[in-house]
Amino acid sequence: MKHQGEEVTRLLAAATAARQRGDQVEEVRLIDAVLVEAPDNPHALNARGMVCLATRDLAGAIGFFRRAAEADPREPALWMNLARAQRETGDDEGERASIDQVLAVDQRHFMARLRKAELHERLGEHAQAVPAWQAVLSLATAIDPMPPALGEALDRARAFVIKQTDAFASEIDGGMATAKAALPEGATRRFDACLDHVFGRRQIYRNECAGVHFPFLPAHEYFDRALFPWFAELEAKTDLIRTELEGVIARSRGMRPYVAMDPGTPQNKWSGLDGSLDWGAYFLWEYGVANEEACALCPNTVAALEATPFARIPGRAPTAFFSILKPRTRIPPHTGVTNTRTIIHLPLIVPDGCGLRVGGETRQWRLGEAMAFDDTIEHEAWNDSDELRAVLIFDVWNPFLTEAERDLLCRYFELADKSGHNPAMGQGL
Repeated sequence: MKHQGEEVTRLLAAATAARQRGDQVEEVRLIDAVLVEAPDNPHALNARGMVCLATRDLAGAIGFFRRAAEADPREPALWMNLARAQRETGDDEGERASIDQVLAVDQRHFMARLRKAELHERLGEHAQAVPAWQAVLSLATAIDPMPPALGEALDRARAFVIKQTDAFASEIDGGMATAKAALPEGATRRFDACLDHVFGRRQIYRNECAGVHFPFLPAHEYFDRALFPWFAELEAKTDLIRTELEGVIARSRGMRPYVAMDPGTPQNKWSGLDGSLDWGAYFLWEYGVANEEACALCPNTVAALEATPFARIPGRAPTAFFSILKPRTRIPPHTGVTNTRTIIHLPLIVPDGCGLRVGGETRQWRLGEAMAFDDTIEHEAWNDSDELRAVLIFDVWNPFLTEAERDLLCRYFELADKSGHNPAMGQGL
């Protein structure tokens, strides 16, 4: 076997030398000799595919590149070569699948991101193309010096993003006109600033929101209980809710990791919790969709939740779940999606050594005592005890939004979710 390996290495080196001096016939002879010795050698298969590509034998190139990639599936360059050949034959879905293989290995692979953005744009998938190009533009900031050809491509990408964003904005502005005209003067001031920010028409000095940011709302770390007069009714049902939670834990079915990152995601602060039940969630509602099995098993919890002022937005809200934090587990500092919502915690199992920091204030959960906070302010949580910590978590409207603003937001989300330009489908409230 050692002799065979040495012979394969010698033949590949000779094939490379033949290519460099332009002797394609000899190059092919040597590569084919390698494939006789080692038919699954990814380097030889890839080299043979490159010869086919150069001679415009695209079917042959696809065959060799696919065999090479399947022989070494963790090598992005092999999938990228296959994607190139598929692109040249017009096999859009094949190219998409090959690029996705690269991104499953490395989410930050620049050329894979660029080719995926080009593919979305070429196929008219504009809602997907906008965030794809934005990701490319973000990654490109690390490229120095910038090759002229790539700089021109990025200029075209910026123009495309601006054009599509303007088209989305015009569509939403037209759809909102009637609803806004029916309101008294001044009632849409904050909403208009919200949309202007969504479409990049103005800057807002703000909390850290990953999604929609509604300007000029008070940025409270923890909200005053007086803003939630229904807390007492919810808290009165703590024992019933806790009993149902204990049943869920005993069945140990339906719980899933709260953190589940896409394959190929670079190491980050969430990696330690990725795919782990150290922070588990049992969802009753998720993005506005009820978990029928969970709701049937927890009727008292469902009744208590339905008595609260849920934000009901199809495909987005409400979300409600039991959050289980195992012993000696910490949730890293992070910020949420949008300040149009308020996060409610009803503590159900709270051993000593647990805490929640929101901004500059740290509080301990108290059994059966609800709390509300703005999760777009940096926050973190921990369970330093030797027991489980469990909290019922759900979202409601930010109490400082007016009824008219809530209605306008619902109309906006309805229009946005129907739009082919919207890049934020399925991202919650």
